[in-house]
Amino acid sequence: MPEIPRTMWSRIAICAVGAWSAACAAPSRTAAPPPSPAGAAAVTPSSRPVTPGAAGGTSGPARGLPPVPAVRGAPLEARVQYPSDNQLLTSRDSNFVLGSVGSGDATLRINGTPVEVAPNGAFIAWLANPPASAARYELEVTRGSDTARRTVRVRYATRTPLMAGGPLRVDSGSVSPQRGWWARPTDFVRVSVRAPANARVTVTGRDGVTRPLLAPNGAPNGAPACCAMMARPDATDSTDVATVFATDVAAALLADSSAPARLVVARGADTVRLAVPVVRALATESRLLAMLRSTSTVGSDTDRVVNARTIVDGTYKWLLLPGTVLEVAGRQQGFTRLQLDGALDAWVANDDLTLLPVGTPLPRRVTGGIRVTPAAGWVDVSIPMGERPAHLVESDGRKLVLTLYGVQGNPEISPVLGNDTLVRRIAWDQVTTDRLRIEFTLSQPAYGWLALWDDARRAFVLRVRRVPTVHATRPLTGLTIAVDPGHPPAGATGPTGLYEGDAVFPVGQRVVELLRAKGANAFSTRSSLDPLGLTDRGVAARRADAHAFVSIHLNALPDGVNPFLANGTSTLFFHNASEPLARFTETELVARFGLRDLGVHYQNLAVARPSWCPSVLTEGLFLMMPEQEAAMRDAGFRERYAEAIVAGLERYFVWVREGGR
Repeated sequence: MPEIPRTMWSRIAICAVGAWSAACAAPSRTAAPPPSPAGAAAVTPSSRPVTPGAAGGTSGPARGLPPVPAVRGAPLEARVQYPSDNQLLTSRDSNFVLGSVGSGDATLRINGTPVEVAPNGAFIAWLANPPASAARYELEVTRGSDTARRTVRVRYATRTPLMAGGPLRVDSGSVSPQRGWWARPTDFVRVSVRAPANARVTVTGRDGVTRPLLAPNGAPNGAPACCAMMARPDATDSTDVATVFATDVAAALLADSSAPARLVVARGADTVRLAVPVVRALATESRLLAMLRSTSTVGSDTDRVVNARTIVDGTYKWLLLPGTVLEVAGRQQGFTRLQLDGALDAWVANDDLTLLPVGTPLPRRVTGGIRVTPAAGWVDVSIPMGERPAHLVESDGRKLVLTLYGVQGNPEISPVLGNDTLVRRIAWDQVTTDRLRIEFTLSQPAYGWLALWDDARRAFVLRVRRVPTVHATRPLTGLTIAVDPGHPPAGATGPTGLYEGDAVFPVGQRVVELLRAKGANAFSTRSSLDPLGLTDRGVAARRADAHAFVSIHLNALPDGVNPFLANGTSTLFFHNASEPLARFTETELVARFGLRDLGVHYQNLAVARPSWCPSVLTEGLFLMMPEQEAAMRDAGFRERYAEAIVAGLERYFVWVREGGR
């Protein structure tokens, strides 16, 4: 992941709750506790309640937060952490501005609106977006006769206006499909263009048939878009009436490079003609196959997977084995569409596969007998089938469900060696002609698993992990716990400049110390403030045979979300088997912090995707809020953060010892 300047807030999934995410990278530095705010003036605790002003301010100390230290008499400044100068704002009408004025005894106005200042000089404001004609925030800081000013210019996404009158203009850059798309001949491809709503748009394909494009968002009752102007009685020739016209056309009709399909946009006597980029129609008489390959740098072991998505550039759903061969069904925008089986496709980044010679036969995967082999720490379920399959493992209480795509089941005799007590029942179902579903009923709650390929036996192996033995009175004794102080790279920054990666590092160190004091074999994924890749963190936990993984973070928000309504504490997980650990951890955090309980959430998190042990990510508070940032500078509060994580782990492993009841 490329580094991003600290003043830029990038939406990064690993520190988010749903749409609530923000992150920015920090340069490497020597490890040190978070510094106090700059300023030579005396800093003293303040119990003055802080409440939102007309433009927001701070949300006031929660019952679990320490008082914000008061800074008085310090030099004035008008420092803005967000937005940065020339920042692109993505909000519709309102946004937040955060930073510091240097001293808590100053007053602040932004674009003439008074903004509350916290006792330490920090601020966060919720303001109407400045108009595009004057896209800037003017900050004025005053204290007596002293004044500090700053102007922060911002910008908005621009688009070409398409007027109701005058010469006909069309947004040629909006034409879809784009260059380099592939599809099966009978697959429908969306053909679209942005044009004035009072125009008529058609497309003519290789068959010579002219088809209309419609604008469902602009035309009433699905009528042709030329009628959309009826819904705009106030429109004049200078009114922007842009809309998107679209229709679906079979790929075969867009595949003739010698006579490309043509778009025609007409209004009155004006006409604009545009060529539609050629779509490659995949051959029907032979298959095009691809072999998955991992571009990961973590090493050639069980941690290498290829991520597959339900849509182009969407969130991850399948974690597939490198070497898996699948049929190509399309390509667009840097992703290849692969056929998992006859009824389901997925998208994989082009860099994560290698195209095979045309005519390469598609592997036939038919299972033999399922073999269950116990070991001290796990059970191996081996399913011979000749070639690696696309697969999905899902946990549900005391069940693991394995879906194998492009596979036909013929298990015959399935021995359970050693009469093992973990896998109690195996049931299989041929869901479709080439999709096999196998359900494993366990004697314990699903705890951890790995999907492996046994090349010698040509078998898919599901390694099911046993729950650890938990001590009756010291539940963490002998357990290996991976502690992950989140970031860098990326991460949020608070109003006075406290960077997330710095703030959580001492929390992680303290968690390790507390865990060791309770008999655990705890370690930190990060030993300094230097960047560490997301994948490397989970890999470190798996290679250490960790019994749990906790990643420690602080939250922030994207543009357009009111921070006074959306901040609080949350804990995130990826696999269902990790939800109990997330819930116990969230309960302990909320009890100690006193912030709004945002709950426990599934999130597509890179650090929580490894499945060998329960893995969660804590978002203890919102670093963008002045009083919450100040709390993270307080050693006593950081201690509470560490204690909450340890208490959550203890409660979880007591729950495990009691059989998940």
